[in-house]
This record gives sequence, structure tokens and C-alpha cells, in this order.
Amino acid sequence: MTNIVQLLGNEAEDLLKYRCAGIPKESLHLPGPDYVDRIVAMKDRHTGVLRSMQSLYGHGRLANTGYLSILPVDQGVEHSGGASFAPNPMYFDPENIVKLAIEGGCNAVATTCGVLGAVARRFAHKIPLILKLNHNELLSHPNSYDQTMFGSIAASLVASAPR
Repeated sequence: MTNIVQLLGNEAEDLLKYRCAGIPKESLHLPGPDYVDRIVAMKDRHTGVLRSMQSLYGHGRLANTGYLSILPVDQGVEHSGGASFAPNPMYFDPENIVKLAIEGGCNAVATTCGVLGAVARRFAHKIPLILKLNHNELLSHPNSYDQTMFGSIAASLVASAPR
């Protein structure tokens, strides 16, 4: 605690003893092991959504705390792959991205359809996977921020259906 006080300097007392008077603490929805039951299940959500949310909150080093640590990776679609992975070329391989999330104890990996298509069969039972459907493309000049769709939910569901 002494280190924190030193780092905060003259503002330490004000910052560490601050109490919010405008919002009663009883009105806050705080994370906790029962977050899905207490907050998400009260909404009109499909049972598959509830199952997926519980899977997210129940996985990784933050499992059942109500907090999430999700590794988001674009694999070079939104930004160039070189900009993202040149310092660590092993992460051009989608498998290594998922292994990083698992080793880091993440609750899930959020990434593109192509990456998930390449790794889902090997890793879907080891870590929750989140499909990142939207992105910006920086290939045009001047840069535009239109959403270019490279896939769809319907196509993803058809591709993942049992055969």
C-alpha cells in the first residue's frame, strides 16, 4: 500500500478515500460467480445464449468470478498481418493464437471466420470461441470504415452443422 500512496502522490488521500455519493452501491450490478443467473438469465435470452455465456464465465483463470479475459485477434484483416504479427511471426499461424489464449488462461478467443474455421475442430472443446463478424478494412484509399462482410451467421451455422 505504501508504494501505491507514493505513486499517487498528493492525490493519494482523495483517490483512495473517495466515496461516490451520486449512485447508491445497491444499484450496481457487480461481477460474481452467479452473474449469468443473476443478470443474464433475467433477460429474454435464448437458452443457447445462456449456455454460451455460462461457458465463457466458467472457463479460464477467471472462471466463476464474473470477470472475462477474452483474447481478440483479427489475423490481419482489419489491420495488416505484418503490423500485428511481424514482431512475433509464429502468430501468423492461427493455431498458435488459440494456444496463447489457452496458456494465458483466457476465458475465450474472439477472431475471424477464417481463423475459427482453421482451428475450431481442434480447440472448440478446450476454450470458448467467439466469431468476430465485423471489422474495418484499411485497404482502400482514402481509408473507409464501411463494414465489409466476409461471412454470415447463416453461412457459419451451415458450415458447422453436423454431417
